[in-house]
Amino acid sequence: MKKELSKKKMSDHFSKLEDMYLLANVNTKIYTTTKASITKGKSIISIDIEDKYFHALGAIHGSVYFKLLDDACFFAVNSIVEDVFVLTTSFNIHITKPVSSGKIKAVGNVRFKSKNLFTAEATLYNENGDEIAFGTGDFAKSKILLTPEIGYK
Repeated sequence: MKKELSKKKMSDHFSKLEDMYLLANVNTKIYTTTKASITKGKSIISIDIEDKYFHALGAIHGSVYFKLLDDACFFAVNSIVEDVFVLTTSFNIHITKPVSSGKIKAVGNVRFKSKNLFTAEATLYNENGDEIAFGTGDFAKSKILLTPEIGYK
């Protein structure tokens, strides 16, 4: 029975992280089609591409690639940190293909963890499943507790 409670607690943690993410202003006002799925050590973040994300050449701006990759890594890490908000300390992206329509999906996974420091990686895919970018990031525990005041509810 203890295992079941532990699974429920983890499931609640993942749901609270998803809600915190999806209700953030950046996702309710700018990236309005954002979807998120968080499990232990992994997250999937997706959006539908809209022309408001385009640069002058008619493809999505690199900042959109960064946001999805960083968010996927961030939530993969915060999925295994249950008490505090983690912070991105560095992030590196590689854009391999432009994209201008459809849905894109970032899949993030934790690669390394220690007591306070973490490394995660994410790959961004177009709707055909082709890789369009990838990135790695380093994350650290903050002193900011996961509480309802920051949307963790």
